[in-house]
Amino acid sequence: MKPTSGDFTKTPAWLDWFDGPAKPRFVLPAGAVDAHCHVFGPGAEFPYAPERKYTPCDASKQQLFALRDHLGFDKNVIVQATCHGADNSAMVDALLHSEGRSRGVATVKREVTDQALQDMHDAGVRGVRFNFVKRLVDFTPKDELMEIAQRIKAWGWHVVIYFEAVDLPELWDFFTALPTTVVVDHMGRPNVQQPVDGTEFSLFMKFMHEHENVWSKVSCPERLSVTGPKALQGEQNAYADVIPFAKRIVQAFPDRVLWGTDWPHPNLKDHMPDDGLLVDFIPHIAPTAELQKKLLVDNPMRLYWPEET
Repeated sequence: MKPTSGDFTKTPAWLDWFDGPAKPRFVLPAGAVDAHCHVFGPGAEFPYAPERKYTPCDASKQQLFALRDHLGFDKNVIVQATCHGADNSAMVDALLHSEGRSRGVATVKREVTDQALQDMHDAGVRGVRFNFVKRLVDFTPKDELMEIAQRIKAWGWHVVIYFEAVDLPELWDFFTALPTTVVVDHMGRPNVQQPVDGTEFSLFMKFMHEHENVWSKVSCPERLSVTGPKALQGEQNAYADVIPFAKRIVQAFPDRVLWGTDWPHPNLKDHMPDDGLLVDFIPHIAPTAELQKKLLVDNPMRLYWPEET
């Protein structure tokens, strides 16, 4: 059991991140970026937000950086965790201790000052996240989000959106009006029991086809899979039911895809994957060296470290 430090009690039945992950068999290309991961606290140092919907185990920057190195990533992108609300201190602290090897995605409110945005930019923040998954956050009015998007555009930041596939029709007009690059978390959470050519996923593909500012993370098969098999006990063909969806996006939009571990995997209910075996999922969805380099190196570098490309 992993601890939750400070004056906090972990959510009952919380699944802690996996101890002692395998060394991936898939050797990541040089300069690979884990483009979606988080830090939790530690709670004693960076308290969890009063408005949070869950209380996790701690997952520190040191533990995240150790995992990065173990898996063979060179850099990572740390996304603000919803359990910290709009207090980005834990995420920014991780950026400041990363020796330039991490960038960040923040959660901000309308009242954020230009100075606060500049300070976050200087620390390495390059985007904001808008979360539309109702069980994770309280609703924020769209006019407030659009105002934030207009402001962060001045820093060259992008907007990361997290939503459920069934909600795309009602969110379409808002998403397509965003004035920045837009990055979709976890393929918009498709229902993988529906056909890859079905109505729901076809709408997502249309969203990307018609809007060249839209990118997608082809991450989190462990969240989307229904039939598995799970990335545990050496499994080399994990989450087979997710592969056709992710592969379709990678092949259709090779220059607009990202991949991330999602460590420490908040709010999983079924099982906690071995992160080494998650990395071994990558060649199933990006089968060639060229696609792998775009997914893991070229695309995230262009978005998060453009000054180095």
